Amino acid sequence: MRLLSTGSGEVARGPVHHPLFARYYARLSVSAETRLGMARIRERLLAGLSGRVIEIGAGNGLNFAHYPGAVAEVVAIEPEPLLRRLAVQAGLRSQVPVDVVPGAAEALPVKSEAFDAAVLSLVLCSVQDVARTLGEVRRVLRPGGEVRFFEHGRGGGAAMVLTQQALDRTVWPALFGGCHVSREPVAALREAGFRLGPHRRVQLPENGPALPTSFCALGVAWRQDRSDAP
Repeated sequence: MRLLSTGSGEVARGPVHHPLFARYYARLSVSAETRLGMARIRERLLAGLSGRVIEIGAGNGLNFAHYPGAVAEVVAIEPEPLLRRLAVQAGLRSQVPVDVVPGAAEALPVKSEAFDAAVLSLVLCSVQDVARTLGEVRRVLRPGGEVRFFEHGRGGGAAMVLTQQALDRTVWPALFGGCHVSREPVAALREAGFRLGPHRRVQLPENGPALPTSFCALGVAWRQDRSDAP
């Protein structure tokens, strides 16, 4: 999902509004739960979480059904109006308390060090400023707080990477709500000062043709103080 900011680094005041993409994504994501095995991915992504969680770019709220009961609260940030309405409906069906609010990834509307965990699920591809977004994630996490991530990005060999980069320079972001397919989320987390834990490559679909969006990373990282970084 696209979380709004301006090229100058200031967060834009107007709402994100991608009605055509939002409708397309809402339909595609629901079918992907079974067709691409996304429901299993969500289970692995969120297993074992507890305490207060912030989910950034919650989309239509498909993660909500998979949060374990030990989660005390989920604050879900989603700027796109249609997707946010769908997320509110999904939150009402969740077994854990969910508060869906508008906001920008680059300037999260929450207090510092207020959360035990942050969830990044198919969102770093579409933010305007990845480094600033991860800086905000670091700000809102308590020391030692964890990041659960499932993100797609660069992969598939030289020819595929060239294709991904060409798409990012041309039609892909305009057609798909600001999405970029050649970013490197694991490297971005490392550069932002997070300590990476277990993570692995996932290809979706697992069996079938490789698409520019097929190459994903699923894993966990932790906030560490800069003084603790190696």
